Amino acid sequence: MARIIRFHDFGGPEVLRIEEIDPPRPGPGEVQIAVKALGLNRAEALMRAGRYIERPALPSGLGLEAAGIVTRVGDGVSGLAPGDAVSVVPPISQARYPAYGEAATFPAAHVVRHPAFLDWTTAAAVWMAYLTAYGALIDIARLGPGEAVAITAASSSVGLAAIQTANRVGATPIAVTRTSAKRQALLDAGAAHVVSIAEGGLDTRLAALSGADGLRLAFDAVGGPMVEPLAAALAPGGILIEYGGLSPEPTPFPLFTVLSKTLTLRGYLVHEIIRDAARLEAAKAFVLDGLAAGALRPVIARVFAFDEIVEAHRYLEAGDQLGKIVVTV
Repeated sequence: MARIIRFHDFGGPEVLRIEEIDPPRPGPGEVQIAVKALGLNRAEALMRAGRYIERPALPSGLGLEAAGIVTRVGDGVSGLAPGDAVSVVPPISQARYPAYGEAATFPAAHVVRHPAFLDWTTAAAVWMAYLTAYGALIDIARLGPGEAVAITAASSSVGLAAIQTANRVGATPIAVTRTSAKRQALLDAGAAHVVSIAEGGLDTRLAALSGADGLRLAFDAVGGPMVEPLAAALAPGGILIEYGGLSPEPTPFPLFTVLSKTLTLRGYLVHEIIRDAARLEAAKAFVLDGLAAGALRPVIARVFAFDEIVEAHRYLEAGDQLGKIVVTV
C-alpha cells in the first residue's frame, strides 16, 4: 500500500486528502518510482481549483514533478532499472500521471537519471522551471549574448530559472516584480536589474535598461493590464511570450502597439517542448550541462512534509516565496 494525495471536489487547499491505495504495476513503457520529494507548481493549485487547462474527472490525483528511486519498470523500458535515482520531466496530463504520492508512475521518456550531486529536494525542483525557461528563451526566442530580456514574476521558480538561463547564454536578465521588497534577493539571484511594478513607468524603465537596440524579448507569467506596458517597452520586431495568467484582470490586446512595431505576441506551454522528442532531448542536455557547470541552481523557498500538503498549497497560493516549494515524502 502507498499513500497518495487526491481531491474529490474542486476548491481550496483544504480539499486535498491523503488516501491509501495499492499502486498498480507500471504498464508498457512506464516506470514506477518510490517518491522522495515533490516539486509544487501553480498548475496544481489551478487544477485543484477547477481552473486549469486540464479539468479532470473526480476524484483525481495531481502533481507534475517528483524525484525518487525506480522500483519497477514496465515492458519495453530500457536504460532504467530498479534502484536508479531519478527525477521526472512533467507529464502532459497530471491527472493521468499524478506525482503526489509515496509511489508514482510515469512514462519512461519522462524519467531522467539526474546528477548524483543533486539531493532529493533539489532534484524535484529542476524540470518544470528549467524546461519552461529554456523552451521560451532559447528554443523559441533564441536569446543570445548581449540581449536583454524582461522576466515577470521573477521571484517564482520559473522566473529564477529564466534569470539563470539568460545569464548562462550571456544575456541580460531584467527582473520585474510587484514591489521592491525582493530587489536585493533578485540581484543576488543573478538579475542584472530589478524593476518594481509599484513604482510605475514600467515601459519607460524597461526600455531605458535594454540597451541601444531596445528590448527584443519579454517573458511574462502575469498577463492582465501588464501586457500593455510590456508591449510598449519592446523594440520593433520584438517578442512577448505569455506563459501564464496570474492576473485576475482581463488581458487587453495592445493592437496599435503590435501593428506599429510589428510585434509577435505568443502563447507558450512547456508541453510543446515535452511533446517533441528532439526538442526535449536538446532541452535536457542544456539543463544537465548547466547543472553540472553550476550555472543552473534551483532555489528552494521552503520544504514541507508530506502530511503538510494543505499548508504547502496555502503557502504556494500566498505568492510570497522566492523559488520552489518542495514537499518531502
